[in-house]
Formats: sequence, C-alpha cells, structure tokens
Amino acid sequence: MTPVQTNDLAVRLKGVPVFSDLADEDLAWLSERMEVVRFEPGEVMSVEGSVADRLIVVLDGEIVGQQEHGGGDGRFYIARAGQVTGMLPYSRLKIFPITTRASVTSTVATLHVDHFPEMLGRQPALGQKLVGVMADRIREATKTDQQREKLMALGKLSAGLAHELNNPAAAVRNAATNLKAAVEAMRTAELHLDRRELPLADRAFLAALECNWSNEHPPAALDSLERSDREEEIGDWLQARRIPNARSLASALVDASCEIKTLTLLAGKFEPEILADVITRLTTSFTVSRLVDQIESGTSRIGELVRAIKQYSYMDQAPEQEIDVHDGLESTLIMLQYRLKHGIAVTREYDRSIQKINAFGSELNQVWTNLIDNAMDAMEGRGRLLVRTASEGGRLLVEIRDSGPGIPAEIRDRIFDPFFTTKRVGEGTGLGLDTVYRIVQKHHGTIRVDSEPGRTSFQIRIPFAGSQK
Repeated sequence: MTPVQTNDLAVRLKGVPVFSDLADEDLAWLSERMEVVRFEPGEVMSVEGSVADRLIVVLDGEIVGQQEHGGGDGRFYIARAGQVTGMLPYSRLKIFPITTRASVTSTVATLHVDHFPEMLGRQPALGQKLVGVMADRIREATKTDQQREKLMALGKLSAGLAHELNNPAAAVRNAATNLKAAVEAMRTAELHLDRRELPLADRAFLAALECNWSNEHPPAALDSLERSDREEEIGDWLQARRIPNARSLASALVDASCEIKTLTLLAGKFEPEILADVITRLTTSFTVSRLVDQIESGTSRIGELVRAIKQYSYMDQAPEQEIDVHDGLESTLIMLQYRLKHGIAVTREYDRSIQKINAFGSELNQVWTNLIDNAMDAMEGRGRLLVRTASEGGRLLVEIRDSGPGIPAEIRDRIFDPFFTTKRVGEGTGLGLDTVYRIVQKHHGTIRVDSEPGRTSFQIRIPFAGSQK
C-alpha cells in the first residue's frame, strides 16, 4: 500500500459515474478530503472484521473480496475502475464482512465517514446517488444469496437422490449377478435330469409345480428366529438324504416359502438317486423367479425416481401451464423420501376433484420443498407431517402441517423477512421462506402461518386457472 499524491483527483472523480455531474467546487471539496492509495497485486486493502469507516472509489485496477475466516461460504466480490464501494452513507454496515485485495495494480481514493455529514449537507443529490449504489449492492447480494439458497437445496436433493437411486441400483446389480449363477445351476440340474431320461409325466409335474408356485406360495414375513429355525429344519432334512449344498439350498427354499411337506412329496415321487437334481432344479427355478422380481422392483423404483425428477423440474414442459398441484406435491415427497422414511409419518388429505391452477410448476415445487424441509428440521426427523389440499372460496388451498415445537410468537411476524433464520450458522441463509413468500405472491396467492407447540401449519392459497385478478 503506497499513498499517492495526485493533483488531478478532481478530474479523475469526474470520470466516475456517481460523481460525473458534480460541480467543480464539489469535486474539489471531495478531492481535498480524500486519501489516494496504490495497491500492488495481492496487497490487502481491508481485512474481514475491521471497522467499516470509509467510502472507497476505485480509480483504476480491480479489487476482489472474499470471506477468508470462519468457514467462508464461497462468496466472491469484485469492484472495478469507476465503481464506488466500502462504507456508504445511511448504511448500517459496521465492519467489513470480507477481506479485499488488489488483483492487479490498483489505485483507490477513500473518504472517511467523519466527512459524510458535511458532504451530504453540501451535496444532497450525491447522497441520493450513493443510496442508489447501496440499493444496487443490496439487490446483488440478495440475488447471490438466493442463488446460494437454491444451490444448497439442490445439493440436499442431489445427495438424497443419489442415496435413493443407489439402493435400487445396487439391488438390481446384485440380483443380476446372482441370477447369472442361478441360471447356470438350473441348466446343470436340467442337464442331469435329461441324462436320466425323466419320464414325461414327471417333467409335467415339475413344470406345473414351478408355474403355480409363486401364486400359491407368496413370500412369508419371517423374523430372524423363525427364518433360522426353518433353514435348520430344511437343511437337516436335505443332509439326511445326502443332498449336495444342503445349507445353501435350504436358505433359497425358505426364501421361496417351501416347507418340509413339499419336500416330502417330492421324496415320495422321485427315486433317491434323482431327488437331488429334482430339488436343485426346483430351487434354482424358484430363485430365478425371485431374482427377476427383485430386478423388476428395483428398475421400477429407479423409473419412479426419474419420473419424479422430471415432474419436479417440469423438464421438457412449458414453464407456465395448467397443472395438477398433487403431481408436484407427490414428486416433492418422493424427492425428500430419503429424509422422511426414518421417523416421519406422512398423512395425505388430497381433494383430487379440485381443478387445475395456472402456475410455474417448478417454482411451486420450490415452495413445497422449502416448507416440507423446514417442517422436517423443526421435528428433528421424527413426528407427523400432514399435506392437505382443498378448494376454498374459489382458490386452491395447500396446507403443510407438522408436529414440531412451534414457532415462538415473538418471531412469527419476521419469518418471511429476507435473511431472517432460526437455524444455526452455516445451515441456512434466511431466504427459504422469503423465496416461498415471493413465489406465492408471483402466483397472486397468499400464505399464512398458524403455530402452537405440537402444531405448525403453513397455508398457501392460489387462484384456480383463469381466476387471477
């Protein structure tokens, strides 16, 4: 940092848009009270947490700012030649929230806050311009925070979806691997039976048993003790008849809900020397059917999640259209299922007869996501969540109700204010409910909250299609 003596500061200030229409005497007054400093690349201009006590005019070069302490959130600020930054009149800024450095050789002029009262008295029009600069800065910061809020929400959803997709994908992969082994075992057993020239009537008996088995023997819900007892019973029966791989077959037979009476029927019908191949053939057939069912279930779950993603984002659809709000609510619940399934009971009270609304579907899904996510946070992962729809006075009513501790009365009027949050540092920007409020207003709707311990209800009312005023 090097102080610079400049005799043409008034001329240089004239080239800055904020000061361009000031009279020469006003520019001279500013230049006499400003300090001009040059910074080399990488030099610190202001330190995060230091007192915000000066207005800064970037005369040339570029300065960049970033939060470097306390777990920075990645925000990045840039001011280039011709911009005014730092402490501005009427601002409530007390300390600099970021550390700023010169990215290239830069020259800045600074005016201490002690000169603000006289400056505003002499040049009231300049005060209005600086208020405009401050408003632009607030809008830009708000926009950045809103984008960050969306990215945080997207990160949560992405992590949850990755987990939800991984489970069925892993199940399909494991089932496919086991299916390959089961098919090979079934072919081997079939080959052995072919070599023994099994009579046609016996083959027809086995085929009928296989075809009807899944319908007549649905999977049984067994606890670990019951399953262990059945496996031991069947394993002992197989070993007593010298059936190879008795324990492995016993586990598969239990999966297929096979009992000793069925095995006894087979032992009475087939000679001991072919009984092993018969049981192996049947067991592998049962296993193949079960694995195919698992693959079908897993791929169906993956397809369901993909459909939910498309519905949630309204992919390949017009941004504004007539929509059935229930589709959006259901896709949102599916997207958040990874958090709901571990202790939150969801109750749906849908009036499916209500008409459609004209809306930006993906934006309304942001509303449902923020409200349900907040409800889950409030309940700390355990409780009751109600999602209700109804027709009320020519409008659609959507209610999101949770059994959490409630919102204290003293802060209830502030929850929709930008940047207001009750979450811990780093867990939220305070823009979730502000986003909800703005989206609902965009749809000509209203939002209301009622809260008491054990019951917090957010109610959104939106005009039906064609009824917006």
